[in-house]
Amino acid sequence: MDNKEANESRVIRSTQLQLHDSVSARTGTLWTAVTHIITGVIGAGVLSLAWATAELGWIAGPATLIVFAGVTLLSVFLLSDCYRFPDPDNGPLRLNSYSQAVKLHLGKKNEIVCGIVVYIALIGTGIAYTIVTATCIRAIMKSNCYHRGGHKAKCSFGDNNNYFMLLFGLVQIFMSQIPNFHNMIWLSLVAAIMSFTYSFIGIGLSLAQIIEKQKVEGSIRGSPAENRGAKVWLVFQAIGNIAFSYPFSIILLEIQDTLKSPPAEKQTMKKASMVAVSITTLFFLCCGCLGYAAFGDLTPGNLLTGFGFYEPFWLVDFANACIVVHLVGGYQVYSQPIFAAMERWLIEKYPQNKFLARFYSFKLPLLGGGPVRLNPMKMCLRTMYVVMTTGVAIVFPYFNEVLGVLGAITFWPLAVYFPVEMCILQKKIRVWTRPWLILRVLSFVFLLVSLSSLVGSIYGLVGAKL
Repeated sequence: MDNKEANESRVIRSTQLQLHDSVSARTGTLWTAVTHIITGVIGAGVLSLAWATAELGWIAGPATLIVFAGVTLLSVFLLSDCYRFPDPDNGPLRLNSYSQAVKLHLGKKNEIVCGIVVYIALIGTGIAYTIVTATCIRAIMKSNCYHRGGHKAKCSFGDNNNYFMLLFGLVQIFMSQIPNFHNMIWLSLVAAIMSFTYSFIGIGLSLAQIIEKQKVEGSIRGSPAENRGAKVWLVFQAIGNIAFSYPFSIILLEIQDTLKSPPAEKQTMKKASMVAVSITTLFFLCCGCLGYAAFGDLTPGNLLTGFGFYEPFWLVDFANACIVVHLVGGYQVYSQPIFAAMERWLIEKYPQNKFLARFYSFKLPLLGGGPVRLNPMKMCLRTMYVVMTTGVAIVFPYFNEVLGVLGAITFWPLAVYFPVEMCILQKKIRVWTRPWLILRVLSFVFLLVSLSSLVGSIYGLVGAKL
């Protein structure tokens, strides 16, 4: 039944994707793809890696980072071959979303499951970015207060970050009016520069702390806990935090859809992924290991907002400001696929509705350039989405716990299961052959890892809420 549905959907999608090809200008290159990937990967997750390394210890921490990097790269290689359908080299259809690829390769039922997980991942990332941004804004204000009044000054600025989250949501309402991925390279470029900047600052401050102490903190077993049970939950949560940091499978095909050809899009995407994953892994290892070496058992959950660093206060402020700028762009990278899906569904369901197709043009005062075109339907949908993510972030403002839950839920299905299943079908790998066994064992192992991380992270989230 799944194959029949896939064949039927192939015919339906053919006309739509051909129309998409005729109107989309694909001008992306290797370096624009690297920029998009780094923008999507180096974000909120990098700030928790020192804490995750502290929970896992000196051997398990770096090893886990490297293992997840390898699995992510394998996932990218498998998934990039699914961009063209049915043939990965010369297929006439371009699949510009993860859900489309799963539907055509694995059928409608798998598409529904995939769609649910993808939207959880995209929405969850927006929620996490809202939490982190608010924390960074508050950290800037507290840093200035500590500089004026000393490290023991009372600089609470209220009991929560709700006002800062609302401010971030207001900014995102305006930023969400960017039409689509093809109009976002400037935003991704700025965000990527910011990610490098605050990562370097975090690494530099950690290194300075180590030099000042003349001692490397930490141990092989990691930070102690109240008892063995609590330690197990924290280890699982730390693995979830690392899982959240790496995969960009959910936006890979959208990024690949921006690439020009020749050369083949999959070749460019694989090269870009190798460059981007290598760069991000190096940063992750530096941030995680140097942060743990600097603070040991006292490593904060968020390296730059946990106030392990007080001075130079202006550098801490600048690093947090860079995080804010980066996450403004990162939020859009993960939100645009949702916007595109919602708008495509409405247009397909109500093709004759004038409200959905109407655009209004006007010129902004004091600014040059052509007129700005806005669609009321897009404005309403995107505003409602930002309001929703902001509201959930206000209810669950727990950084490490939220990241752990999201990483545990999304890593196995999106970075392992679906790419493996599509690869087996596409390459017609026979049952019980060596490649089939390797892929199946890999999928099963990471299923167990993800389930363990999910249990530990939910335990931490419930404990933080109660």
